[in-house]
Amino acid sequence: MFELRATDKSTKGRSGRLITGHGQIETPAFMPVGTQGSVKAVSSRELRELNTQIVLGNTYHLFVRPGLDVIRHLGGLHSFMNWDGPILTDSGGYQIFSLAKLRKITEEGVHFQNHVDGTPAFISPEIVMQIQTALGSDIAMVLDECPPWPCEYDYAARSAELTLRWAHRCKSSVEAGVSPAKLQNAAATAPKPLLFGIVQGATFPELRKRSTQALVEIGFDGYAIGGVSVGEPEEEMMRAVESGAQFLPENKPRYAMGLGTPPQLLELIARGMDMFDCVLPTRLARNGTAFATTGTLNLKNAEFALDKNPIEQNCACPACQEYARGYIRHLIKAEEILGLRLITLHNLHFYLNLMRQARAAIENATFNEFRSNFVANYKGRELDLSPL
Repeated sequence: MFELRATDKSTKGRSGRLITGHGQIETPAFMPVGTQGSVKAVSSRELRELNTQIVLGNTYHLFVRPGLDVIRHLGGLHSFMNWDGPILTDSGGYQIFSLAKLRKITEEGVHFQNHVDGTPAFISPEIVMQIQTALGSDIAMVLDECPPWPCEYDYAARSAELTLRWAHRCKSSVEAGVSPAKLQNAAATAPKPLLFGIVQGATFPELRKRSTQALVEIGFDGYAIGGVSVGEPEEEMMRAVESGAQFLPENKPRYAMGLGTPPQLLELIARGMDMFDCVLPTRLARNGTAFATTGTLNLKNAEFALDKNPIEQNCACPACQEYARGYIRHLIKAEEILGLRLITLHNLHFYLNLMRQARAAIENATFNEFRSNFVANYKGRELDLSPL
């Protein structure tokens, strides 16, 4: 399922290949976020043209709207969004965290109010697994609780233990293939997804270690570091990732959830992580911000009004190949949809290309130099890293 192809001798960077039911993924890999079955402002054809390997969908949002019956009627999530590549579906743990005022967590699962129309609903580890199987997910995530930052040690410990108990139930559900009655027909026709466990433990290294070791003992197809990028300083975020990553098996893929900026991705690759997702490329594009090797560019600024250059020189994305900064700035200022679409295409290309460069550098034994040079030249700004 996962083949480790090369490792960087100066760091813990790895390149590998993950096999899924809808194709292989070369790692390190970035997953554009398609929370509601769509990467914002981009079609599935455009994603393929950008050489996107895998996209991310969200179980909670798709469960709430349009609902499983609609997606099942239209052939499953791949057919629904006309995407023939791999799909990873997040279980909704972060949405449980973000809907604190609308939910009640119990041992059995989570009771919550639908954020769309306020109707009561319930999800459990078993239901989440069956929904993801019915969607046709290639990679499914266990149901977890994402503790807030900051939080007390006792709360973080109880939360991590609950996540472990839920992880046991998720794996048992997938292995048993037993569905709740209303999901039975949908799940019966779908292949079992790869299942990833999620490391929790807030910012406490001891809890991260305990969570990781317990998940490895249960045994999953891959492992994710969760509960990061929830408001903590970057140093604590990196420490939380390292606290779990060092105890993960070498022969399984590692996924850092909801991260991050381009320099952060390279730093996380250096710490042994393989897969990433983040809303930044699409979110920032919608307010006129583009990524470049020198840092972020706010194309709303007047300095770009007469600029004939592309967003970035020597960039192969559709926006840079065909349009100038001055034109794109005009579109953004005029609130023309094309402007945010062009920046979105560029930003996604930038992230995907960064992963291609990282893979090549690892395989050529030049990753540490590549990372150091990129981080030194990149001038970013404070960004909102929380997922949607």
